[in-house]
Amino acid sequence: MRGRRFGGAALALAMALAACDRLEPPPESAWAARDFGGPRPAPCSHSVPERQALFGDLHIHTALSNDAWNFGLRMGPDDAYRYAFGGSLKLPLGDDFEARTATIDRPLDFAAVTDHAEFLGEQSVCFDEQAAGYDSRFCAVMRSGEGRAPALVLQIMSPVSARTEEVCGTNGEDCARRAQATWRRNIEAAQRWQDATPACERTTFIAYEYSSYRMGSNLHRNVIFRNTAVVQRPPSYIDIHREWDLWRVLQEQCIDSATGCDVLAIPHNSNISNGRMFAVDYPGAGSREAKAERARLRARMEPVVEIMQHKGDSECRNGLPGVLGAVDELCDFEKFENQAFRRSGDAVEAPGPCYAGPFADWVPHLGPDCLDRKSYIRHALVQGLVEERKLGANPFKFGLMASTDTHNAMGGGVQEANFPGHLGIGDERPEQRVQFTSEFAGNASNNPGGLIGVWAQENSRDAIFDALQRREVFGTSGPRIQPRFFGGWELAADLCGRADMLQAAYAAGVPMGADLPPAPGDAAPAFLVAATADAGTADFPGAPLQRLQVIKGWADAQGNHHQRVFDVAGQAGNGAGVDPATCAPRGAGFDQLCSVWTDPDFDASVAAVYYLRAVENPTCRYSARQCLEMPRAERPADCADTLFDPVIQERAWSSPIWYSPGTAGRSAD
Repeated sequence: MRGRRFGGAALALAMALAACDRLEPPPESAWAARDFGGPRPAPCSHSVPERQALFGDLHIHTALSNDAWNFGLRMGPDDAYRYAFGGSLKLPLGDDFEARTATIDRPLDFAAVTDHAEFLGEQSVCFDEQAAGYDSRFCAVMRSGEGRAPALVLQIMSPVSARTEEVCGTNGEDCARRAQATWRRNIEAAQRWQDATPACERTTFIAYEYSSYRMGSNLHRNVIFRNTAVVQRPPSYIDIHREWDLWRVLQEQCIDSATGCDVLAIPHNSNISNGRMFAVDYPGAGSREAKAERARLRARMEPVVEIMQHKGDSECRNGLPGVLGAVDELCDFEKFENQAFRRSGDAVEAPGPCYAGPFADWVPHLGPDCLDRKSYIRHALVQGLVEERKLGANPFKFGLMASTDTHNAMGGGVQEANFPGHLGIGDERPEQRVQFTSEFAGNASNNPGGLIGVWAQENSRDAIFDALQRREVFGTSGPRIQPRFFGGWELAADLCGRADMLQAAYAAGVPMGADLPPAPGDAAPAFLVAATADAGTADFPGAPLQRLQVIKGWADAQGNHHQRVFDVAGQAGNGAGVDPATCAPRGAGFDQLCSVWTDPDFDASVAAVYYLRAVENPTCRYSARQCLEMPRAERPADCADTLFDPVIQERAWSSPIWYSPGTAGRSAD
């Protein structure tokens, strides 16, 4: 279905299904937070004043997500945490739900299971023969085994979606009760795997996914709670159809509840949002102040955004209208959405612009079939500067992170060398994973996904959550690269060679995720850019770094977006490469790179946003590796397809640093 226009007949069917036997959403008090308790963690024995890099995955699905169940996965939250922290789990192969074993290459420091909230109760009903709703048409579809059955997709797509009495019982009480029980199962698993000892070896977060596919555009968010004070039942898209209502409910029912509840939301896959994820609209907010309040609410509730996961990279895209500046060749990386533009055979059609106008939100799509700068994070960061100029508030003040979105319960399973897929029987075999056909849900348009990194003093819930809120976070496309990024007006030029580099950088500047303080006179800002390569393991050695880049974005008075990419350390033409016939690397790189760079084009009158991109030497993509492992005569024709380059350059992205003329710094401590 991906990539085709969602026609009027299907839309009418969605409306009809939603209207049939529909129930009113529950009162907002149904989501009131409470503290579920449990042992309180002891203070960590290991703490780093200048903060340490911790790696995790905040986007993991288990069999409690209906689509994962229908792809054959039978692993639950405990299995996911066991895998993430160094154990193994079982994956399906055909009708055998435990035929394959997967083990992570290195344990994560922290993780969160984020099962879809939308059908937590319905799934329990549909698989319980004693439930009143078991024989409903909806449950028959849910049990069909089709991972993305249209009837289920319509429930998260229709703008008037609702639960039904046929499935959920009078007033929806059966689904509500069962959803609470399933949510409690998630909470208890997170508590079991949380290390409450002073060793602080692993951290878990109670979390879920709000999965809005409104009008065929991906508007999903992962909702992460700080501690055990959480909502009693997770509000889903079926309950709350607009993201700003989700933010408001979480603010009122969690943050303002006096229970100790704290929460944030993380948008993901803006690359397949048809320009809606970062739409500049404020429905229901008519005045300038009302719009500014909406922008402040978004910035408070969504301090970070997922830039990379198995459904592609959402950083940037070349050739978008309204974006000025030289082509950034590294934007052509893991463009999952390109698959949507393939129609028949090997033909590729160029997509058109997204629909614009007063009724844009009612134009149905199914899958990404248009391109807009409002689908990509770099351009959202720039648009945030424009909105701040107009409203005094920036709705798109995002830190950058990454995760996997695995539907195999494999949090952190990002190793290209032995990637077993993310979608159960949707990509169980290598011949599925290396083809581009839409026949296979887990086709070669997917990738292993990324990791989130945080700079935190210790591996604890509070320290990591604080890092997320102050945006001192980074994302990687999989490798455990460690980028550092500081900005300031008085950073010393010799910082890279100093033993007290980090202490001096924190003292004289601000870290990633912060605002530069007011400029002292006509000075241009300097930036400390540094990164350490992923050393890897004995079985899976890491690749060296090739270069560090600073990406700068700004907007002109006409609203055009400008971008410029500066190579600030390393060497783009270092001769490094990889032999696609063997995947053997060649050429030298760097274990570490560091530089103090000053913006040569700085204009103190123009707001700007800067972030760091650390780039590895070229390596083989997982699909190229798995093609080579097959006997030549058995390789699918798509092994020679060039839609995705078999040679990739893995990377890490820091959170930005912002400059605004004439304003005080607003960085978090």
